[in-house]
Amino acid sequence: MDTITSGEFRAFPGVEDWHPRVTGAFALFRTGTFAVGAQLFGAIAELAEAADHHPDVDVRYSTVRVRLMTHSAGGLTRKDAALAAQISDAARELDIPADTGRMLDVMLAVATPDPGAVVPFWKAATGFAEVRDGVLFDKDGRGPLIWFQPVDKPLRGRSHLDVNGPRDVIEKRLDAALAAGGVIVDDSHAPEWWTLADADGHKVDLCPWRQ
Repeated sequence: MDTITSGEFRAFPGVEDWHPRVTGAFALFRTGTFAVGAQLFGAIAELAEAADHHPDVDVRYSTVRVRLMTHSAGGLTRKDAALAAQISDAARELDIPADTGRMLDVMLAVATPDPGAVVPFWKAATGFAEVRDGVLFDKDGRGPLIWFQPVDKPLRGRSHLDVNGPRDVIEKRLDAALAAGGVIVDDSHAPEWWTLADADGHKVDLCPWRQ
């Protein structure tokens, strides 16, 4: 089955609760209790069996997080969009809201002049899979993304966290981080991203998702 782009995924009806990324399409549903989360999981399981297409589902005390991806195709497909819409319908029938404001990606960014020279080391050390050139991801979908940022000159040991999410969420995180003592060390790429540092100089990039 042919893969589709994030934009093509978003064009499908009924997928407003979902955020398509390179690692799949994600949604978070606020269930409030574990029992309600179990109900939603049961509904998702029935839909998945009927479609013969199985998502990753993380059931917590008050939330259920779902990731859809067609592993055989190596990306998102129409099957993912169709099942996403069905899962959202099931959540609405159970009166369970989607919580789009809490959908964030945390990535470890490794700055290097030659990603090809260091990616094999990181793959071996972490056991992660390369989901596209220069991007590693936990095969079980639990760990953060690791991406390799090309730079013009060698830098020793330069790595930082990236926090990605909806623009309104990221802008709130920016304000909160500054109020907590952080400083902006580079806003030359704003509003695409801001680089912040804590009191010890450790850096975080806050990056709104590109639609």
